[in-house]
Amino acid sequence: MEEKCFFLYKGLKKPLVFKGLKGKYIYYAGGSFAGTMVLGIILSKVIGFFVGIVLALGIGAGLIWNVFRLQKTKGLFNKTLTKNEIFMMPVRIKLKQKYKPK
Repeated sequence: MEEKCFFLYKGLKKPLVFKGLKGKYIYYAGGSFAGTMVLGIILSKVIGFFVGIVLALGIGAGLIWNVFRLQKTKGLFNKTLTKNEIFMMPVRIKLKQKYKPK
């Protein structure tokens, strides 16, 4: 039997990439897939085999689509923007007016 190989590409200072997913989103997609498998088993026992499997596949496809959407909109790194603070190490200065760069 022939073994299947999947290549995980990681370059210098680049995130881990697998099937179009990068970094932490690989784990999110894996968790969504595993959750869909468990949900499929539960729904097939409760509702009925075919209806439960179809419903679980629909929910799983939505979860995977959401992971790709999150990757596209949020990116790999979450950075919050504070509009009324200037950070000068180690002091934090609060501004009374909004800071407008020239």
